[in-house]
Amino acid sequence: MRCARDQAGVLEGKRMASSSPDAPCSCDCFVSVPPASAIPAVIFAKNSDRPRDEVQEVVFVPAGTHTPGSRLQCTYIEVEQVSKTHAVILSRPSWLWGAEMGANEHGVCIGNEAVWTKEPLREGEALLGMDLLRLALERSTSAQEALHVITGLLERYGQGGSCLEDPAPFCYHNTFLLADRTEAWVLETAGRLWAAQRIQEGARNISNQLSIGTDISAQHPELHTHAQAQGWWDGQGTFDFAQVFSLTQQPVRMEAAKARFLAGRELLRQQQGGITAEVMMGILRDKESGICMDSGGFRTTASMVSVLPQDPTQPCVHFLTATPDPSRSVFKPFIFGVGVAQAPQVLSPTFGAQDPVRTLPRFQTQVDRRHTLYRGHQAALGLMESDQDRGQQLRQKQQDLEQEGLKAIRELLASEWAPPFQELGSLFQAFVKRESQAYV
Repeated sequence: MRCARDQAGVLEGKRMASSSPDAPCSCDCFVSVPPASAIPAVIFAKNSDRPRDEVQEVVFVPAGTHTPGSRLQCTYIEVEQVSKTHAVILSRPSWLWGAEMGANEHGVCIGNEAVWTKEPLREGEALLGMDLLRLALERSTSAQEALHVITGLLERYGQGGSCLEDPAPFCYHNTFLLADRTEAWVLETAGRLWAAQRIQEGARNISNQLSIGTDISAQHPELHTHAQAQGWWDGQGTFDFAQVFSLTQQPVRMEAAKARFLAGRELLRQQQGGITAEVMMGILRDKESGICMDSGGFRTTASMVSVLPQDPTQPCVHFLTATPDPSRSVFKPFIFGVGVAQAPQVLSPTFGAQDPVRTLPRFQTQVDRRHTLYRGHQAALGLMESDQDRGQQLRQKQQDLEQEGLKAIRELLASEWAPPFQELGSLFQAFVKRESQAYV
């Protein structure tokens, strides 16, 4: 598979992909670090905007130990496995190995975004940005360590390959928002090159564009020399990463992303000092700004909000929808603990060696990846649109269930509710089951 042949082809391909109404090139990530948060916690949020019929599943992977020298199959290529991996919860397009967003047992959260820069897309298959995200969650105990994992893997394996389950390749580079209990990092890449910005207070968002300017906390050692060699920077004055590496003429889609980025930044600014999980959910549901996406061939296919208390004795809580359109979905709480297991209702069927992603040439056929909750939710969306009374009843059930979960978490973090770890570990499964039953 070739994603680019030369620089001219790369830029033209970007313009075509970015202007297509079916191109899955829009997402938004948000983070609030005290004092922007209303409580002493870092709050992370992300909408995953993908092809409208793509199914996103929520997968729990327990911690594991691995044989030295063993190999790990990612979406397209193998990498060296590490001796120990951490437990993770992932929201991912069900056809690939990596994830659009997720968290690990140490309170590290990551979301990624598509981005196009002056740096050409590589030919052939490598690690997807979503693979890098999952690998970092499995291998890190802090946001900064996750940054080092991603940049190290970038240096060794590179990034590349189609990010769309379709015979026509669709490729991009990636930006990441990484958070833990104490801080956040924005990591923006261009091929193997990268720049990172540390966020120790306040609120920050990223979208489908470079956003790190002169405030660079860490960078690839060859970032400046490469930019000079390409004639993108004259070596004089302050180095502005976004200015130097962004395309001179932005495609239509990236101009739209700029408007969405500015709208998201303003929504965060309006809530400075009062940002909660509910506030983040409201931002993810904002359709006027385009952050809640439902247009043409793509939409918001899944959403996530995480509360990461600064007090290490309190559990981190991750709310996941596992269904499209957060404005008509339920954010359900997940907590790592004793008794955590995979919720079968949000796990897609598997197709083994016959999966179109495994057979070459890839993606020549389509398979039905819908999981149980997705099927029920789609039927519920249909009712909301066709039968006003029944649709309103279903929406009320969704809202009541979500509020019940939010109330329980507020009481938990305020030490007003202290259930056994077994109950905490099964919280997500219980809410998924109740939502599924509401759609029957």
